[in-house]
Amino acid sequence: MTTTSAPIVSDSARPDASAAVAAAAAAADDVDRNSRFPSEAVDAMRSAGLLSCSLPDDLGGKSASITELAAIARALGSACSSAGMVFAMHHTQALSLRWHGSGGDLGDLTRKIAIEESLLASATTEISTGGDVRTSSCAVVADGDHIILEKNAPVISYGQYADYICTTARRSPDSAPTDQVLVVCPQSDTELEKVGTWDVLGFRGTCSPGFLLRTRTAASNVVPAEYATISAHTMLPTSHTLWASVWLGIADAAIAKARKQVRAAARKAGNSTPPQAAKLADLMVIHQRFASSVTQEVARYEAFLATGEPEPTVGFTFALNNLKLDSSVAVVDVVAGALALCGISGYREDHPASMGRLLRDSFGPQLMVSNDRIRANNAHLVLAQRGT
Repeated sequence: MTTTSAPIVSDSARPDASAAVAAAAAAADDVDRNSRFPSEAVDAMRSAGLLSCSLPDDLGGKSASITELAAIARALGSACSSAGMVFAMHHTQALSLRWHGSGGDLGDLTRKIAIEESLLASATTEISTGGDVRTSSCAVVADGDHIILEKNAPVISYGQYADYICTTARRSPDSAPTDQVLVVCPQSDTELEKVGTWDVLGFRGTCSPGFLLRTRTAASNVVPAEYATISAHTMLPTSHTLWASVWLGIADAAIAKARKQVRAAARKAGNSTPPQAAKLADLMVIHQRFASSVTQEVARYEAFLATGEPEPTVGFTFALNNLKLDSSVAVVDVVAGALALCGISGYREDHPASMGRLLRDSFGPQLMVSNDRIRANNAHLVLAQRGT
């Protein structure tokens, strides 16, 4: 496993998300209305090299840092929540390859993924495990220099549109449920049988129905590291930091609409300070705390990566879990507060100040990986933690 921090790259090599953000914003309402994949935004990400940017530069990527990825996720989240989440989920998988699968045959596959700007999805939940991503019922079955895997996944976000699906499974049919590996399943080797629908309130463009996944692929596509390590080192902190950044983007968009409405009210009042301005100032406090929390935990993750340690501390995991919990509540508080400031204009779906999509999306974070499940995990962590 690579354990060094991301190298600093020159400004000219840094990923530029402006075109992808513009494409995401232009299509956001249609993506939401029709519950369709944000293809325009993803195509723009691909053209700008944003799908490969977190992969190692010596394998065709840009070795983008968590800080850089978080900034892009925030900008995309402000433009289109679904596009932001696709970006965040993709890079959770890409970073798993960067840190745990960049050598040997899997390194060759990582290079191919980078060069082709491939889109990565994940299938970490299973219908029989109740959403517990740290256990699996399905198992990898050896078949010569190939492996066979069948998994019933209740959710695979944008699975139909992904070039590869990274899925968890037991190491072998004799392995314990927690002895898991991560398998990179190419689209060409994989069959997806749709077994669910995706007609939901928010994040509609993530297109996340259930699928029965069947694959026969090269045995070298099994990531050599234990999934427990991949999860603790990469998947959990990356998902919490990048998801929270997307949700902060949703809050940014709501604040921008509320500010515009309050300024319009000030102009109508002869540029005097309207009563809504004080409420906007109060709401900005919540938004600022939200932003500071995300920035702090992104920096915490950067500092951990810089140590080169393969396993985080209990305190680190507890802090990142809390980021998810706090952010998933803060985004609702900000958007609901912005709706109150915008009044009937924000309540209307046909008004530029409409908060409909933002409000519906803001309730998703508390449900995607249930906050109750994370609190239960925190309860175990506080018993294991020593000191402060």
